[in-house]
Amino acid sequence: MMYDQTRAQQPADRTRGPDELPPRTASLARGTPTAPGSEPLLPSADRDKIALRLRHVLNTFADTPREALEEAESAYDETTAQLVNALAERRRLLRAGWEEQDPGTRSDELRNALRQYREVIQRLLQL
Repeated sequence: MMYDQTRAQQPADRTRGPDELPPRTASLARGTPTAPGSEPLLPSADRDKIALRLRHVLNTFADTPREALEEAESAYDETTAQLVNALAERRRLLRAGWEEQDPGTRSDELRNALRQYREVIQRLLQL
């Protein structure tokens, strides 16, 4: 992927309209309901902190490239750790939803649990 200087220099508080957002995000911006489990893995405050940190790295690279790379690596490590924790919590919630049900649980309820697993896995494959 190439570095897009114009995009990197956009202000952090610039909000994009629904037409400029990815399809799933655009549906959220328009208020379209989403399926359970399709909400972001990380809270928006955490995502904003990570994005701000990355912008700082990009802006300081020209003056201090090695320090910028070290900061980028640190941000990467923190982000992956947060994602692993979020995924573990999502798995715990998904499992609790079907594991504690009795063996005679209706297949519709189990199908819903399977659908939630599928959605999370598909999202991971798009990363």
